[in-house]
Amino acid sequence: MYKIAVMGDYDSIYGFAALGLDIVPVAEPFDPEAAGRKLREMAGKDYAVIYITESLAAVLEEEIDSYRMEKLPAIIPIPGVSGNNGMGIKMVKKSVEQAVGTDIVFQDKNRR
Repeated sequence: MYKIAVMGDYDSIYGFAALGLDIVPVAEPFDPEAAGRKLREMAGKDYAVIYITESLAAVLEEEIDSYRMEKLPAIIPIPGVSGNNGMGIKMVKKSVEQAVGTDIVFQDKNRR
């Protein structure tokens, strides 16, 4: 059976444990190598979905991109306690561009 995990700073993710999700705290300031290692470990297990705080996703952007074409796990950025930094929207934009070949959702409105 597949599992769901939440990865990021402890303050942002501890509440997800009450929902039955596995939490994977990463100490701040984020060490890209250690965090990348944790992400690879989780991806190699039975996780179908890994939610990751946007601040950590910004540090692991290249690592996350390497999973973009894989079926599992789905790596989904979520805002942390520090708020939204735009990483989630950036990843959605990248996925849309990859799927259809152009930016049809977030087109620059000044190009008209």
